[in-house]
Amino acid sequence: MILGSDDKSDSRLPAWEIADLPDPEPLSWRNWKSFVGPGVVMMGIQIGGGEWLFGPQVTARYGGGLMWIATIAIVLQVFYNLECGRYALYCGEPVLTGFMRLSPGPRFWIGAILLMNVGALIPGLSTHGAAILASIFLDRPPGVEDRRLVLILAHVCLIGVAAPVLVGGKVYNMLQAVMTIKVLYVLGFCLIIGVLFVSSEHWLNVFGGFVNFAGVPVADGRGGERVVNAALYYRDHGVWPTISLANIAVLGAFAGYAGGGGLANSTYSNFVRDKGWGMGRRVGAIASAIGGKNITLSHVGKRFSITDDNMRRWLGWRRYVLADQAFIWTAGCFMGMALPALLSLEFARYSTLQGVASKLDWAQALITADGLRHAPRFGAVVSRILWGSALVAGLAVMLPSQMSIVDDFSRRWTDAIWTANARVRRTFQPDQVKWIYYGILSAYILWSFLFVNLFSTPKLMTIVIANLNNVAIGTTSFLLIRVNHRLLPPELRPGPIATIGVLCCGAFYLGLAGLVFYAQVVPLVVHSP
Repeated sequence: MILGSDDKSDSRLPAWEIADLPDPEPLSWRNWKSFVGPGVVMMGIQIGGGEWLFGPQVTARYGGGLMWIATIAIVLQVFYNLECGRYALYCGEPVLTGFMRLSPGPRFWIGAILLMNVGALIPGLSTHGAAILASIFLDRPPGVEDRRLVLILAHVCLIGVAAPVLVGGKVYNMLQAVMTIKVLYVLGFCLIIGVLFVSSEHWLNVFGGFVNFAGVPVADGRGGERVVNAALYYRDHGVWPTISLANIAVLGAFAGYAGGGGLANSTYSNFVRDKGWGMGRRVGAIASAIGGKNITLSHVGKRFSITDDNMRRWLGWRRYVLADQAFIWTAGCFMGMALPALLSLEFARYSTLQGVASKLDWAQALITADGLRHAPRFGAVVSRILWGSALVAGLAVMLPSQMSIVDDFSRRWTDAIWTANARVRRTFQPDQVKWIYYGILSAYILWSFLFVNLFSTPKLMTIVIANLNNVAIGTTSFLLIRVNHRLLPPELRPGPIATIGVLCCGAFYLGLAGLVFYAQVVPLVVHSP
């Protein structure tokens, strides 16, 4: 018996309907339009605060010695994403709906997910984007005296990032278009500058750091830190080095933003559905306000029976998800972490913002662009072009990522209400889901306006968001395994390797969150009067 399908004692959600799994088109270059989708959207979402802010910050402090943290984070998230895709292929539901099919029922899980989603209520990236936009208007980095301008532009950015999802037929279609343009421009810009102007030493430092798993931060005896090889240190001293936790919150944020992190990874299941992969083609998608008249979304997912034909189709759809993750998302995440870090290593030293980065909340988003502007190797004209191009790249990083956060929050709670609320199931027609989506989106924008006015500290915002996300992805990793082992039929459940990979993902992120708590929160409690 499949729990969540017809076992009322364990789930209060309606049973899945039954339909045949649709045939996937052949996985080939001729069919690239139907193949390219969720991985590109996820990659565009995840080239954001971590890659543009914390990746360069970590490499500026430690070189490439701690890039292995990103390697572990990205590889473990692949296992997580694949299991989200597995669930969506089988029933066309987002995996968070799957959580609500578990005991003790949807009300409990809605509350739990809301707690884990609290990081999405902190709109940090729009303020960074506003600082970059202010730099374009002022033709210089904004200073403390320009805080009001940055705040005004932050409001403009919050409205602007919501506008694209009003059109496109499916909301997903516009996300895919925006994220594709973002990925091509940002990675293209960084790659061109990296190839032309970054030294081979920095290339080796960064890419070698991805596999230098023995590198750990230790105190340098002068109030700072350095990276040492733990194995060589043990060989030379007979003891293991004492790892410094002085900047563990930043390293936690670095890991939290490497790849995706938080509940953002679970949204892969939403995109698989909205793209029409697997049973998502039978369920539908969230329609946009303009152009989505004929788009519908079923209140409840649809599963398929285990037959030879359906199993053949299942293997075809699984190849879609595997290829999407291996060749698009994973490759893009590594390049998204490495290329901005390369530019930072080469050009950040020339920035006039280095000394004020700790005092000026948005300085980190501008250091690379400012470094390109002041690099002595470039003439006035080239410097101006590179400065402007880097600012556009920064905008392309921040604003679409903030747009994705707005969409992610809105669609997560739209899907929860659409399936879990009995009144909504009775009264809303399949083509009316967009009104719930846009209602939540409007409320989120209003909340963001209030938050930006009260707490205009974007760097702190992004650090807090990332470390909260570590708790969320760590916790939901264990829930994800429970869902796929209990709700899917035995023939489709994850094998030992997939199961261990997701469990390791949970242990890694919860362990990292525990370290941050131990280093940052416990001392405050112990030393408080």
